[in-house]
Amino acid sequence: MSSISIKTLDEIEGMRLAGRLASEVLDYITPFVKPGVSTGELDRLCHEYMVNVQGTVPAPLNYAPPGYTPYPKAICTSVNDVICHGIPGDKVLKSGDSVNIDITVIKNGFHGDTSRMFLVGEPSIQARRLAEVTYECMWLGISKVKPGAHLGDIGHVIQQHAEKMGYSVVREFCGHGIGRVFHEEPQVLHYGRPGAGVELQAGMTFTIEPMINAGRREIKEMPDGWTIKTKDRSLSAQWEHTVLVTETGYEILTKSEGTPPPPAIVADKSAVAA
Repeated sequence: MSSISIKTLDEIEGMRLAGRLASEVLDYITPFVKPGVSTGELDRLCHEYMVNVQGTVPAPLNYAPPGYTPYPKAICTSVNDVICHGIPGDKVLKSGDSVNIDITVIKNGFHGDTSRMFLVGEPSIQARRLAEVTYECMWLGISKVKPGAHLGDIGHVIQQHAEKMGYSVVREFCGHGIGRVFHEEPQVLHYGRPGAGVELQAGMTFTIEPMINAGRREIKEMPDGWTIKTKDRSLSAQWEHTVLVTETGYEILTKSEGTPPPPAIVADKSAVAA
């Protein structure tokens, strides 16, 4: 527990600003996500917006944790069967594609980290349903956040909902603590047992970012060392918010005018009980 940072009021204000700015990048890029645009162009637009309009730093650019080569772009674009860390490039989006755009900005030393699913043109019923269920999974996890709850409560409700819908939860990647450091303790698993894991305290900040596969949960890493795909080539989806544990529950830090509202499954409190 000692390695998990409890944010001060000033630090929380810094996190609110960084989180809002990260979400505003997604607001900005939304109208550009359409058939015929390349993922490299989306990266260029986001990068210019971050640097020239917001005065933020794109955290992924040249990010190199131990054992990795530096990540070469400002954002992640994960299309169709890409689970996470898709590198923008020549890939041109077409009608029917689904794409996760993952944004992390640094402002005044603080990180804001969020992602959304985008359905390009006329999506398949399967792609739309997977995106919707994954969104519900994220929010069901968020709904468990309060002092005295445990990380296992978050993972359990996500896993329960995903598997009930016939989907699988990626195990190799998870949410994480965040603040002045991009990835810090705790690890936030998207599966688990109620009551297990770290007990939540007010002032903790972390991401909840379930990666849900339409098929099996197994993954494969591509030769670039970053891109992760589903082993069975099934579709994958992901949503992400950065969350603050408050004295009474939670606050979404990655919120802006264009942030989608919570799904009905969370608005209906009876549906939240695990």
